[in-house]
Amino acid sequence: MAASSLSSPAASRTPNLKSAPAPSPSPSTRRAAADAASAAAAADSKARFEAYNRLQAAAVAFGEKLPIPEIVTIGGQSDGKSSLLEALLGFRFNVREVEMGTRRPLVLQMVHDPTALEPRCRFQEEDSEEYGSPMLMATAIADLIKQRTESHLRKIQAAVSSKPIVMRAEYAHCPNLTIIDTPGFVLKAKRGEPECTPDEIRSMVKSLATPPHRLVLFLQQSSVEWCSSIWLDTLKEIDPTFRRTMIVISKFDNRLKEFTERWEVDTFLSASGYLGDNIHPFFVALPKDRGTISNEEFRRQICQVDIDVLRHLRDNVKGGFNEEKYGSYIGFSCLRKYLESELQKRYKEAAPATLALLEQRCTEVSMDLTRLDSKLQATSDVSQLRRSAMLHAASICTHLHALLDGAADPAPEIWGKTTEEEQMHSGIGSWPGINMPVKPANSSLKLYGGAAFERVMHEFRCATYSMECPQVSREKVANILLAHAGRGGSSRLTEAAAEIARAAARSWLAPLIDTACDRLAFVLQSLFDLAMERNRSKDSQYHQNVEDMDSYVGFLAALRCSYYKFVKELSKQCKQIVRHHLDSVTSPYSHICYDNDFLSGVGSVANSMSRFNHFTGVTSFDLADSRSALEEAQENLPPRDQQHMTPPNKGNESKEVLRESQLTVPETPSPDLPSDDIHGGKKKDNGIPNDGVPRKRQARMAAYTNRNHDNSMISADDMGSKSGSSYSTICAISAQYFAKMREVLIERNVPSALSSGFLTPCRERLFLALGFELFAVSDDKFMDMFVAPGAVDAIQNERQSLLKRQKILLSCLNEFKNISRAL
Repeated sequence: MAASSLSSPAASRTPNLKSAPAPSPSPSTRRAAADAASAAAAADSKARFEAYNRLQAAAVAFGEKLPIPEIVTIGGQSDGKSSLLEALLGFRFNVREVEMGTRRPLVLQMVHDPTALEPRCRFQEEDSEEYGSPMLMATAIADLIKQRTESHLRKIQAAVSSKPIVMRAEYAHCPNLTIIDTPGFVLKAKRGEPECTPDEIRSMVKSLATPPHRLVLFLQQSSVEWCSSIWLDTLKEIDPTFRRTMIVISKFDNRLKEFTERWEVDTFLSASGYLGDNIHPFFVALPKDRGTISNEEFRRQICQVDIDVLRHLRDNVKGGFNEEKYGSYIGFSCLRKYLESELQKRYKEAAPATLALLEQRCTEVSMDLTRLDSKLQATSDVSQLRRSAMLHAASICTHLHALLDGAADPAPEIWGKTTEEEQMHSGIGSWPGINMPVKPANSSLKLYGGAAFERVMHEFRCATYSMECPQVSREKVANILLAHAGRGGSSRLTEAAAEIARAAARSWLAPLIDTACDRLAFVLQSLFDLAMERNRSKDSQYHQNVEDMDSYVGFLAALRCSYYKFVKELSKQCKQIVRHHLDSVTSPYSHICYDNDFLSGVGSVANSMSRFNHFTGVTSFDLADSRSALEEAQENLPPRDQQHMTPPNKGNESKEVLRESQLTVPETPSPDLPSDDIHGGKKKDNGIPNDGVPRKRQARMAAYTNRNHDNSMISADDMGSKSGSSYSTICAISAQYFAKMREVLIERNVPSALSSGFLTPCRERLFLALGFELFAVSDDKFMDMFVAPGAVDAIQNERQSLLKRQKILLSCLNEFKNISRAL
């Protein structure tokens, strides 16, 4: 009973204890909690801001492309961008006087530091992440901006540059904000500037403001109507939907006096029909007094202008304005608060992605450091370098072999060449002596390797067959013919025709052969780049990377040079071999011009010429071409009774000699006379000609005896009439001899010589030749291909720069890890 009675009050009191409300905190406690939360939020915000500032400095110094949230100000010149920057900084430094916005971008890193009662400005050193000493004088800041701008522009020889100047400003009265101020748009270049300066500024600003991680702060004077805005179209090109854009109407106080009714103000503030329903511009007015005032007075004037603008809209406009809708967009203080909160919001949103990107960058830098360490180690390990270099050279030779045997990788559409492209890139041009274009089969297809080699061979064949026996001047014919006439013998004219053909073949076919060798050498030399490409693609395809040799530029250049030298030597040898074939074919001792099948094929031309072969007075021919041969012969003839070409005092002597030759037949051929069988005749048998076939010598001499009284030499009349036909006959026989020599060269000798001279050595001796030249050397000479003078120092310097970069990136990475944990 007692237990139950004791427990009953307790039980009855328990619900009352649970339902009793907790005592409310005192106002001082709430204020303290709010202040603590605010302080914590401010600390986090400042930590993020400092982290992004350091990351931005590293990005500018090392050229990193990091998507850091930033604000880019754009607008026309004199639209108030410089005044807005000074208002955000909280102090003036006459930035407008140096017109830095028209030359280089300025990155302003504003850091709110309550301890900095005076502004401390430091500039990041050019091409470094380090900052210089703090600068306190406003004039010194403006002078340094001007000096750096002019120095850089002189160095690059340009009117504008996209390389920014980075200034860090620490001040108790500036927000945590980073803004990139850009050159102002202009319609016309200033005096002394290039005419293209406006286009260069516009292009540069667009490139700076286009990246999606950057916010755009667009300024426009209030005196400009929306419908006549010049630069609004440029803004739409940068951000068509205005999702990243904040629009600021500057110099708003100049427009206030035009407003008298509420609807006028609301219509202007809404920008209805031009910006969209969800886009609300900010309307800002700043002090106009540019006199020398203190920083505190400057800030007080900024606040006073905001107050004056709101008072004017409330008191001097009938009905005021829609303050509930537009009040938060009027005044500099509203813009400053919005910019700072918006940037912090973007910082917070971008922190995870920035962390992931930093981890990636750190990994890449570590890989670069590993690569440099391998290079430094390789400079002391010669045997490993020799092994890697030999494997690389062997792989290149294997790919060259495959390309010669026939391959379609890499793509011929990209790497191949047409016949016209080969001629153009080789610098050889058309075939010498060929006036018409030579178009071999498949000339329009892009080929390389063995296919291109065979096409050049076919092109050479087409070019050679398109060449006829060159026209020989009468002077050359006369020189050769008259020289042969003095040697005696019965085949003087045919020998002269053969000699003319030999000279033509040597002088006209030799350049074609040299050109063919040069073209084939170019085809082979072009394969080196294809072999390198195949080697890279195969390594990446099979994930093989046995010592990446691409970074050893010296060795690759030596390998290329040795290959070119090998091909050039093959070309030289092929020229010598084919020239030897040409000399053999055009030799006087060659059987080509005396082949019975060939001579029988000459036909009527040879028959018509046979009667001229035995003219003892062949020196009497007149081959001049100024008039007809008959006219020239008659012009210099003596009177009719003295027309014998043989002088009178020698007529009887000649007649006696001729009669003696007719009566006396030697039993053996005279060693002074060529064999008659060259011209299709038969040898004598004991001094008696074969039955049924009269001896040509006797037939010719009998004909001469009948036509010339007293058996003297041929008359001048007859010689004059025959001179023109003898020239054409010699040219015709020479053309046939030339065609025969050309056929023998092209069909029998040249193709096999060029194929065995170029392709066989490339397949069998290439690696041996390259290895002998590149690797059969001392270690010191071998290392010269890999370590140029000062190369080790350059690698060390690069390594030190990477270490510095890695240290900064790791520091930023750790900061963002802490920020991500706080989120």
